[in-house]
Amino acid sequence: MAATGSAQKGSSSPTPAARQSMSSELRPPEAPSSGTAKGSTEPTTAVDAALAHAFNMLNGQPDAALRQGLETLKVVSNHPIATLVVGSAERLMGNTTAALATLGRLARSQPRAAAVHFEYGLALAAAGRTKDAIASIRHAAQLNPTLSGVWRALADQLRASGDAQAADSAYMAHVKAGTRDPRLLRPAEAMCKNDIPNAEALLRAHLRDFPTDVAALRMLAETVARRGRLAESETLLLRCLELAPSFAEARANYAMVLERSNRQVEALQQIDRLLAADPANPYYRNLKGSALVGIGEYQQASELFGKLVAEYPAHPKSWVSYGNVLKTTGRQDEAIRAYRKSAQLRPALGEAWWSLSNLKTYSFSPADIAAMQGELARKDAAENDRLLLHFALGKACEDSAQFEQSFQHYAAGNHLRHAQLRYKPEHTTGFVERARALLTPEFVRERATVGCPVPDPIFIVGLPRAGSTLVDQILSSHPLVEGTMELSDIISLARSLDRLDDSDTDEQSEGYPQVLATLAPERWRQLGEQYISRTRIQRKTAAPFFIDKTPNNFLHLGMILLALPNAKVIDVRRHPLACCFSVFKQYFARGQSFSYSLEDVGRFYCDYVELMAHFDRVLPGRVYRIHYESLVEHTDTEVRALLDHCRLPFEENCLRFYENRRAVRTASSEQVRRPIFREGLEQWRHYEPWLEPLKAALGPVLEAYPQVPLPPRDMSRDAPVSS
Repeated sequence: MAATGSAQKGSSSPTPAARQSMSSELRPPEAPSSGTAKGSTEPTTAVDAALAHAFNMLNGQPDAALRQGLETLKVVSNHPIATLVVGSAERLMGNTTAALATLGRLARSQPRAAAVHFEYGLALAAAGRTKDAIASIRHAAQLNPTLSGVWRALADQLRASGDAQAADSAYMAHVKAGTRDPRLLRPAEAMCKNDIPNAEALLRAHLRDFPTDVAALRMLAETVARRGRLAESETLLLRCLELAPSFAEARANYAMVLERSNRQVEALQQIDRLLAADPANPYYRNLKGSALVGIGEYQQASELFGKLVAEYPAHPKSWVSYGNVLKTTGRQDEAIRAYRKSAQLRPALGEAWWSLSNLKTYSFSPADIAAMQGELARKDAAENDRLLLHFALGKACEDSAQFEQSFQHYAAGNHLRHAQLRYKPEHTTGFVERARALLTPEFVRERATVGCPVPDPIFIVGLPRAGSTLVDQILSSHPLVEGTMELSDIISLARSLDRLDDSDTDEQSEGYPQVLATLAPERWRQLGEQYISRTRIQRKTAAPFFIDKTPNNFLHLGMILLALPNAKVIDVRRHPLACCFSVFKQYFARGQSFSYSLEDVGRFYCDYVELMAHFDRVLPGRVYRIHYESLVEHTDTEVRALLDHCRLPFEENCLRFYENRRAVRTASSEQVRRPIFREGLEQWRHYEPWLEPLKAALGPVLEAYPQVPLPPRDMSRDAPVSS
């Protein structure tokens, strides 16, 4: 009877709402009009106060509540509320027989009292009389359908009886009634104030007493998702849907978590289920559009968002979503109109203004700048809108050569974003040190031939804003190579090895990469095969090779090079100050938590250089490095050398990469649709007066560029692996 026991834990006493209803449901028999209880000289108000205290003691001190109830019955015999206290206390103390007797008599004398029939039903459940418990609790729900705890208890008992469909309906009634539950109002208020730690603590405390409260489970899933713990959120939502399959809000949250975890195919399955029941729902359709973008189905996504903005032209965020798809597919003028429409509808929406700036080729008018400054000056501006407005104004001031004001806006936006995240640079440094210690020449040599031999993938790694999109565009202009997008499959596979935290940070657990040492030879091959299988949905052509240009994959090169020994790896590197400051200027919708502090981004760049130098020593020649500055200055030579390394015949189209109309999702999407320009190489110099913290963090790495400084510690163990 596990389900019944669970129900008991979640039903310790009548809810506050139930107690409030008792004054109208329960009346002492022959209550005198003088204000004094019959047979007593004690005022009724004193009895009420004593009983209120007794009810409070039911939670945690049922023995004390029992004594108080019995004392009250000595003063006012047959007092129904005192009798209810006694029966509840008896049930909570495990004296089910006494509770059934007490509450049974009370239920017969009080046929219209929901709280009584609720308590009697809980006692019947404790006695294992599930059928009778369902009847009693259902009667309570009919008497007072606003009591969420009654519906939850009914759902629990229906599940225990095997009636999943009826339980689902009862859970849905519980969710509806739960909007009035005062115990959920406090965490809801905390969530509205973005006080997520407090909301989480309140919800966890509530769920310890009411573990089947599906409304609270969904709220907790949202709080942990906001904190980046997507795997935990997924577990909570699956429990929600196990209890209440019809809980559409929970299913929508589940689909969103899947989509954010880059499991778009699974997300689409959940969304299609929602749309089957509610095909016109705009939220579900928005979710579907995002998932379609995630698997590269841009035409479908564009049509879907186009219909949404036609049906809901006053919804500003739908216009932003539509603009994002238009931008990705190269329809820049239409994207600009969509973003501007969003800003017109809601001038305070920072995402609309930032999306315009993120085109990199759009110039703000003086009226635009004045509008953004006005919104930023409002005291009621939301934090996320403020930080995005700062990034947009940073770009606007940069375009008009107001570099000091530009830097101040970039710094302000970064400060706000940095405060929202949990990034700790020592975690990345520690990860790099552990990876270097593990991935020795001996380790690599022993596993050199165990991976999946397919040559399909070309990985482009490095830091964001280093030129990886340009290299991607050049290679994907070759007829034998298909460009996809920044794929998360390698990171997901790494996390799956050790159940790593899905947080929206670059932190790593202590278990990875050490767990790689425990993998059997066949597991390495399976990892490679899993990657090929997972990425197949991104491949839309018959080209034999495809590109995965996720910059942060450099952290997982050990796994990549062993699981996929015939894959190509291209490391795109840019001048440290140019690259790091370009990262600092960029707002990333997800991930790249290191990028919001000059010190953090400089330290991350150093960790990157050190780890890549390790692979140069351990596996010389396996990673091909291309420097952005050389690619810009000597494009023809560098492109030919790049194609030679990838064992691809020269293709003239690779020099005319800007004519490639493929979809590009990164911040450089418009820039790579133009011929190479040299103006951006030295743009960072305009900001040099404010870059001392970055220079200090880079240290010898800055001085040595484009070479790599000598390693800071003994690297004798890093002798290269013989071929």
